[in-house]
Amino acid sequence: MKLNARQVDTAKPKEKPYKMADGGGLYLLVKTNGSRYWRLKYRIDGKEKLLALGVYPDVSLADARAKRDEARKDIAGGIDPLELKKEHKAEREAQVKNTFQQIALEWHSMKVKKWSAGYASDILEAFNKDIFPFLGQRPVADIKPLELLNVLKKIEARGATEKAKKVRQRCGEVFRYAIVTGRAEYNPAPDLTSAMQGHESTHYPFLTTEELPAFFKALAGYSGSELMVLAARLLILTGLRTGELRGALWSEIDSEKALWEISAERMKMRRPHIIPLSTQALAIIEKIRAMTGQSPLLFPGRNDPSKTMSEASINQVFKRIGYTGRVTGHGFRHTMSTVLHEQGYNTAWIETQLAHVDKNAIRGTYNHAQYLDGRREMLQWYADYMVSLEKGGNVVQGTFNRRG
Repeated sequence: MKLNARQVDTAKPKEKPYKMADGGGLYLLVKTNGSRYWRLKYRIDGKEKLLALGVYPDVSLADARAKRDEARKDIAGGIDPLELKKEHKAEREAQVKNTFQQIALEWHSMKVKKWSAGYASDILEAFNKDIFPFLGQRPVADIKPLELLNVLKKIEARGATEKAKKVRQRCGEVFRYAIVTGRAEYNPAPDLTSAMQGHESTHYPFLTTEELPAFFKALAGYSGSELMVLAARLLILTGLRTGELRGALWSEIDSEKALWEISAERMKMRRPHIIPLSTQALAIIEKIRAMTGQSPLLFPGRNDPSKTMSEASINQVFKRIGYTGRVTGHGFRHTMSTVLHEQGYNTAWIETQLAHVDKNAIRGTYNHAQYLDGRREMLQWYADYMVSLEKGGNVVQGTFNRRG
């Protein structure tokens, strides 16, 4: 005989637990303390099993019957509702376990061997400060574009637009990792570019290592000013800003020591900058000396030799060899940074070479000249690598200490 709502509601405890059957295997279990539990007894594959359907009054009689009917449909289809419940529970637990923070730390630990200690630390610091407090405990698969955008907007709000862009990129890598490991299906990060302030107006196109061989081939085939080609090559090997290269003075070059010392007033960051010169850079400088050694300037202007060459000179070369919009002089700084970081070089060496003033990257009270030996080896490796790419080959990685 089926139960009615009043019977369920007025069921009183007894000395021992007892059952009130409703039919179809469903019954109400009344405990000695008055608690009432819905249970479904069923058989599948010749075995008797028991499925918990909830607690009364949270689950009403009508709710319990609906759950029973759904379970019996599963049984009829050969699905064990108890095993299905366990699977759903495991999925929920996995979802809670697969938080953005957990996935990000897993991704970081997988990548850390390829990075310098400083670079790895910088990434983790950014996550700990700007992402984890807001999204760290959210299941990675549940994070929506607007959620991530709002967090990145907080970074932009304090004026750190470049950092916001870099953090968005790193978050995108975490989402991609979550996707390929089966814990997310969507990466919201790339879609946010247009909604962020960013540095889009000052974004400099750059070439990847895969694109460099073709670029060097095109550069070698340029029939215009040889001085401009040498300037472009020197720019690539030193990581200088185009303005810093254009204003180069012969008095700054010490070929014997293989050093280029630029005074603070010539530098964007108003700090003196010392550049260790690779053998390839020195060879280029000597070719330039044969052309302009009589002038105080390495690159005197074509129309007025007392002034430096025009701002557009080097980019004009790139334009004429078919790389308009694909690369700029500044873009080679990005290429250098990317390649050297991927090779695991010390972030402080790289940031010093690029003349960035970054308290997090250039740690401690060291004068940048104290990274000279490390940077010299690093730039020689980089120059060798550029030559290797130009010849279409690969370069053997160095064995020196890249972490400093």
